[in-house]
Amino acid sequence: MNDTLISLTDVSFAYTADRPVLSGCSFQLFAGERVGLGGPNGSGKSTLLALVVGLVRPDAGRVEAFGRPRASEKDFYEVRCRAGLLFQDADDQLFSPTVAEDVAFGPLNLGKSRNEVRRIVADTLRSLGLAGYEDRITYKLSGGEKRLVALATVLAMRPEVLLLDEPTAALDEAATERVTEILAGLPQSMILVTHDRPLLDKLATRLVVLKDGKLVDL
Repeated sequence: MNDTLISLTDVSFAYTADRPVLSGCSFQLFAGERVGLGGPNGSGKSTLLALVVGLVRPDAGRVEAFGRPRASEKDFYEVRCRAGLLFQDADDQLFSPTVAEDVAFGPLNLGKSRNEVRRIVADTLRSLGLAGYEDRITYKLSGGEKRLVALATVLAMRPEVLLLDEPTAALDEAATERVTEILAGLPQSMILVTHDRPLLDKLATRLVVLKDGKLVDL
């Protein structure tokens, strides 16, 4: 049985013709892996995650996820239901008036009942130390609180794969330790984009780095 969850083959991408981001980049995520993805700022780490879920499309190459090639918007809708992307900027992820509404949005769209969604919201917030935040106004939260709520919106969907772009950014030491413990206890395969070396030391089973538009194993 093929245990490849995500596969990029010879993928190239540029936002403008004179500034290529990825150039013939290939990558595979296997079941059970937690891959740490490094590289300088602007090297294309966030772009690679966006390509996996179809937020941008490659100029060349092939994207496969969960055993199928993915090219159309319909293809990627299924991927987004099964692979949860945590954006680098929490403000890009949060759009509802309250915390509970933001965390409930994904499960509701997956067809969960309202009673089940209420349980998911409460359990997910509690796991992140956010019990009692349900009615808090999202835009009034601190940067660290927004980061945790953004992570809650991803975890609430119970995805099969986690694509985490700087999951501990803006968190204090206690919250960072809490998130690290939670991620360490999850069964999902992950791609972790982070400069947090202790997080990688704790979680990553493999490290890769983006260099000149390609991925290199460390």
